[in-house]
Formats: sequence, C-alpha cells, structure tokens
Amino acid sequence: MGSLANNIAAVAAVLAALVAGGSCGPPKFPPGPNITANYNGLWLPARATWYGQPNGAGPADNGGACGIKDVNLPPYSGMTACGNVPIFKDGKGCGSCYEIRCKAPDECSNNPVTVFITDMNYEPIAPYHFDLSGKAFGALAKPGLNDKLRHCGIIDLEFRRVRCKYVGGQKIVFHVEKGSNPNYLAVLVKFVAEDGDIVQMELKEKETPEWKPMKLSWGAIWRFDTPKALKGPFSIRLTSESGKKLVATDVIPANWIPNTVYKSNIQF
Repeated sequence: MGSLANNIAAVAAVLAALVAGGSCGPPKFPPGPNITANYNGLWLPARATWYGQPNGAGPADNGGACGIKDVNLPPYSGMTACGNVPIFKDGKGCGSCYEIRCKAPDECSNNPVTVFITDMNYEPIAPYHFDLSGKAFGALAKPGLNDKLRHCGIIDLEFRRVRCKYVGGQKIVFHVEKGSNPNYLAVLVKFVAEDGDIVQMELKEKETPEWKPMKLSWGAIWRFDTPKALKGPFSIRLTSESGKKLVATDVIPANWIPNTVYKSNIQF
C-alpha cells in the first residue's frame, strides 16, 4: 500500500484530468452555425441518434420542446427529430424540414427522407446532431433492415434544409394554449409550409388598426401580455424566416376559449 502522500497525489491527478476534460463522456464539439432557409444546398455532415419507441414518434407526451402534440399523426406521421443548438435555434427552428440520408453502415439505404424539427437535444454529440424518432431513424435503412440499423444507436449522416410540404391542402392552424385569458394570450402555430418556421407573430384586435408584436414564449408558442383586456376576434400576421408575410384575418373568434384549435385558410 502506498503512502498517504502518494495516495493524495494520485487523487489530485485524477481530479486534474477530469477538470481538463479527461472524462469518458462525449467530446465537446463547438456548435455549427445556424442553418438558414438555404434550400436544397450542399449536404452537410451530422450525427444521428434515436429515442422513443422503435416505430413511433417518441414518448407518450410527444409535444417536446416545440409544444406540438400528436406528432405521431398526419401530417407529421412520426417523421420527427430533435435538433441541437444550430438546428433548434432556441425554438425558432421548430417546424423546419430537413432531408437526411446515411451511407454507412451497410444497413443504410443512402436514400433521403424528410423530417420535421419538433423537439430539442443539446447533448454535445456533434456540431450538427439529429436525435430522431425511432420511425425516422429506421426510415434511413434498406428495406427490412430498420431494426438492425436502429441497433447501431448512433450513426453518421448527411443533411440539408428543404422546403416543408404538406399534402392534401393542409392549412396553418393556431392552438390557443391552456391558461390563456384576456390579459395573456399564448398561441401555438403549426403546419407552416415552405420555411416551416415563424420568426415573428403579430396580433390585431378587430376594433383597432394596430398590429401588436407577440413575444416568442418557448418552442413554437408566441404570447401577448397586456394590462388592458384583449377583445376578439383576433387576426394574426405571420412572418417566415424568408421574410414572407401572411395574415389570418379574424382567425381567433370573439368567443374564443383556451386549449382550442382554430383553423385558418392561409398557407405559405
């Protein structure tokens, strides 16, 4: 057995190694730059993991950090992903669409599939990291090899930003969040085509000409706080990442209630 001095020196060396980054955790990659609406550009390298059920969209409460529920149902149909810092963008990346593909291991098909960003994962796996639903991860495989590819756990892939497309004439919808009242209105926006994400939402009451900017609360939820009670119906003006604007006129009625979906007739 070594001396007390030697033991103390050994402990100090271990602690110094840990402080210096000598632990066995994943490497600490600096994040890449935010991905802008540069569609169908060069394929970029990334790494992918997966979570949830093998053929599902994720856990039972699948709203994730974007607040979007029922992503296992159409039009998302479980083809969803968590993005890291430059992809999730603190919520402003919610709804964005990406093509992804993998060439290795042998189970990979190298055929691109499209995923929607509906959640976040900030683990330092790589500069660009997609934590895919089990269904999306398996979709990267050759026919019949979905489960075998999922057993790899983590793979290298390529990705690029693409325009979001919804079949069947899907329009943008607004969900007035639970807890909303005349002095606090929180609204989730989803099914946004083209850019897929919204960088600004504005609110207008029926009786006033003024457009009032809403604040990004979290994920894809925007809110408006006011000491003076709001009076509906409300119109909402959306600005996408590319600078395009759309107005959903009187989309939230005068007799609105919280925890309710209101459908619009607009789409980018």
